[in-house]
Amino acid sequence: MKLLRASLLTIVASASAFSVSRPAANLHRSGTELNLRKPFITGNWKLNPATKEEAISLSTKIAESISQDSPDVALFVPFPFIEIVQKIVGDKLSVGAQMVTPEMSGAFTGGISVPMLKSMGVKWALAGHSERRTINRETDASINAQCLKLIGEGMSVILCIGETDSEFELNLAPVVCAIQLRKGLTGVNPEEMRDVCIAYEPVWAIGTGKVATPEIAQNVHADIRKTLTEMYGEDIANDVRILYGGSVSPESVDGLLEKPDIDGALVGGASLVGEGFGRIINFEALVEV
Repeated sequence: MKLLRASLLTIVASASAFSVSRPAANLHRSGTELNLRKPFITGNWKLNPATKEEAISLSTKIAESISQDSPDVALFVPFPFIEIVQKIVGDKLSVGAQMVTPEMSGAFTGGISVPMLKSMGVKWALAGHSERRTINRETDASINAQCLKLIGEGMSVILCIGETDSEFELNLAPVVCAIQLRKGLTGVNPEEMRDVCIAYEPVWAIGTGKVATPEIAQNVHADIRKTLTEMYGEDIANDVRILYGGSVSPESVDGLLEKPDIDGALVGGASLVGEGFGRIINFEALVEV
């Protein structure tokens, strides 16, 4: 029997396999508030897999692991694979983009605009992933522009934030995350926050095999929710889903998702293994022991 971390999930499951509207199905306690947030498990394939055939095989296996009792699921796949993966997974999960160009059109070779994605039925995109910030030198201003364009066109965004190893060692995680959060959401009004999800990605845990302990991750997530409360008020802050990203695996997901302010995961390498990612999607906290 599925517990689903909230009995309300059985009510909304029949209404929609996936919705970008305000979540309403996961019971979390944060302080004295009883919050309803449906778990959200996402996979970021990055520059993988190598061929269309491999993308077809992987997305087929992932789709097979999803049932009406599963949480919300999204895959962020390379641009050439978006349409084929959409056809394979149907309405079982959402297929999103790993980034977007802030400009809407023009002489921007290699750019991908929001209208292009929207015309393909894409509803979600990542903004501010740590690799885009470091490798591609994306600034907070550019990341904010991406968020505003996506939201303005009726799409939804996962804003990624997180500190480096040296910043973590100096206990600066709350400060770094608060700054990136405030800069990334500049100009986003309270009503538009229903289209925003936050992913906490400690840079030191991306692709390193290091994982923040559930306690460390929970503390930072609670700080992020506190910042959101300062920005938008308690009600909106309690509705926003905050995901953890950083070498999430089938072995680590259960402890992370037990924490009250961790509402899901942004999974990298483990999302490239169909069976393993299926285990993450249907994490142990969903199952009544």
